[in-house]
Order: sequence, then C-alpha cells, then structure tokens
Amino acid sequence: MRVEELVRRSLHHMAESDAHPDPGLAGRALRTRRRRRARGLAGGVAAVAAVVAVAVAVPLAVPGSGGGEPAASPQDDVIGRPGESPPQQLIAAGDLALSAYHTRRTEALPGGDTIEGRSWRLYDPDTGRYEETDWAWVDVAPGMRTAAVLERGLPVDRIGLLDLASGEVERWIPLDRGGVASVEFSPDGERLLATAYSHNPDRRFKDASYWLNDDKVPGAKPSRTGFYVVDVDSGDAAYAALPHRGDPDMPDDPEVGREDLSWSSDGELLWEHSPYEPGRLYYDLSGTKADRPEREKYVSYPEAGLSPNGRLVGGEFAGEGDEISSEVLDAKTGERVTKVPGQQLLAWADDDRLIAWGCDPGVCQENEFRNRLVVIGLDGDTVIPLSGARAGNGGDAGRWVPEFTER
Repeated sequence: MRVEELVRRSLHHMAESDAHPDPGLAGRALRTRRRRRARGLAGGVAAVAAVVAVAVAVPLAVPGSGGGEPAASPQDDVIGRPGESPPQQLIAAGDLALSAYHTRRTEALPGGDTIEGRSWRLYDPDTGRYEETDWAWVDVAPGMRTAAVLERGLPVDRIGLLDLASGEVERWIPLDRGGVASVEFSPDGERLLATAYSHNPDRRFKDASYWLNDDKVPGAKPSRTGFYVVDVDSGDAAYAALPHRGDPDMPDDPEVGREDLSWSSDGELLWEHSPYEPGRLYYDLSGTKADRPEREKYVSYPEAGLSPNGRLVGGEFAGEGDEISSEVLDAKTGERVTKVPGQQLLAWADDDRLIAWGCDPGVCQENEFRNRLVVIGLDGDTVIPLSGARAGNGGDAGRWVPEFTER
C-alpha cells in the first residue's frame, strides 16, 4: 500500500475521535459535516437573530490566528462569541449558523465493551442558548425550524421531527427494515438520509480489542446494512441495501465503526469517505455505485466542499513551516486560486467567506488543538473570531464539534 493511502486511512481513524493531525496535515480531517443550502427556508431564523446582540467584527492580531482585540466595526451578518468555548449563545456568519454541537461520551458496559457516543447541545430559539439534550443524534433542517432526532439505544427504528420553537417532537417517522444510527437532511430540507446498522456503530467490543499507544482498548466491528431515503412531508421511507464494503487487501479497521452516508451538494447522489483516492465513493439513491459528479471532481476531505455558487472548493491544509493556511481551488480545474489563513476549512458562510478552525498567534505551532472558530475572507485579510479556543487534545471527551445549518 502506498504511503499516501496509509495517511488517508489514518486520517479516517481520526474522524470518529475528533483527533486532529499535526499542522502539516490539519486540513485532511475526515469528519463529515453538512453545509446545507435552501434559500426558500432561509427566513426561518430571522426572529432568532433579532434577540441576539448585534455582531461585531474583531480584527485579529495576526490574520488567521484566531487571537482577538477589542470589538471594532459592526458587521450585521456575523454573530461572534470570542469569549465562549464551548459556545453558550448563538454563533452565526453569512448564510450559516451554529445550530448544534456535540462532545464525546463514553459508557462502560458489562463485560468490557463500551459505547463511544455523543452528547448534544441544540440551539433553542426561546432561550437564545445552546441547551443540553438527551438525543443520540441531531441534525437541523435548513431554516432552523426543525431538527431530525434519534433516541438513545442506537440503532433505532424511528426518526423524530423536533420543533425547535416548542422543543416537542411533532411526529415520528417509523422505519420497518432495520434500525438507523445517523440521519441528515437533504440540501433542500425535503428529504432525510438515514444510515442503517445491525448494531450500534459507536459500540466498541472487548473481543475486537487492539493496541492504542500503550493501552489495549475495545475495537469496532462493521455493521452498516443500508440506508433509507425519507420524504419529510409524507413520511414515506424507501430502503436500499448497502452493506459494509470492506477492503480486500486489509482486515477491517477496529478504530472505525461508523460508515455514515451523506448527500452530494445537489442532493442527487450519496457518498461516503474512502481512505483511498479519490477520497469519496458515490452511489445513486438505490445504492448502486455512481460516477463522481463533475462539479465535485476536486472536493476532497475538507468539510467545506463546494462554495454556494459551485465555483470554488475549500481545499486541504497548505501551510509551510510555521504558516497556518489552507488552499482554495477552482472547482473546474482543481488549480489553487488562493490560500487563506485557516487550519481547517469547515463550511462556506457565503461565496466569499469561509468558516474555519483558526489559531491565536504562535499557538498552533505549539499546540494545534488550541483552535477556535473564525470567519475568513478569500482576500485573507478579513478574519473574525466566532468562538473561544477549544481545550484539550484531539481525542479528549470535552472537545466540542460544531454543526452548521443554513439559517
């Protein structure tokens, strides 16, 4: 196996534990996050923003560093909380808002197994704060009126549609072909994609233990069986089989249990990460292997993906020496258009700005994990902090992981 393939496989392992590689690899993180586009629903959070203080642009001491100075000029579409980590009140920039975030939770089971699940905080428009929930999985629809939720005890045989204003589940969508452990709204908010498993993909088994540094820890077992595509309005759920694909050249990896599927940028196809080139495998809605869409030809591991207008791609880490930066590519040619001062590109706030992990001056060179959310302009000069710096290291349970939704 080539070195490049081994690196990509190792990065795939990091996806489940929120571990980040060193600055030379930081842009290759593999966690799947959504940038949802649905302009018809974008007014849903207008009332939410009205109860939040007007945002301010905070220039950084060093572009892209994440370090802050006193508030300067107002910027109406950015709501930053540079003193909060994890965030307590609404964070937003451009078209997107931080709708939820999660931290890791480990539950010990009899016999030596564990469950490496998630603890979620979901934005509550009534309180204007991120409130703790007991859901096992949360995904917020474009417009931030509704969330799809899964109960604990994954996999589960129904999906809840949670009204964010009331905090109540409006209705349940039953699933009759097996339980699911993840759910994601389509870019237009009209469908749900739920990945089905035979057992909880977050469970770690003592009889699949492996050595992690100097400790022997429980390992994962593959369990994906397929997926559902659900019409939100009618509740009709179409199931398709798509079992764990495995790797004929290597045994199953004990670090990777989840094989969640995601929507393509236009909602026409599904994809999953691959540790090998080209980095993503695509399927049609029946589960049949499909060609990579031309518009996503140069989309790789960074979560930002395509810009809203489809012209640019948020690329990988491109820093040299002590430089912290990532590249932005031309979506048609794959050529570098510019570099921006961000450690890891997470989402497009609009066609001209990205949300990324950034760092205080000199901090990432000493500790790459002390990163914070920032908004970065394509000119590389506009950098606005959105949150305080995260504490701990990549695999620590207390580190929070953001989820962005079109507001």
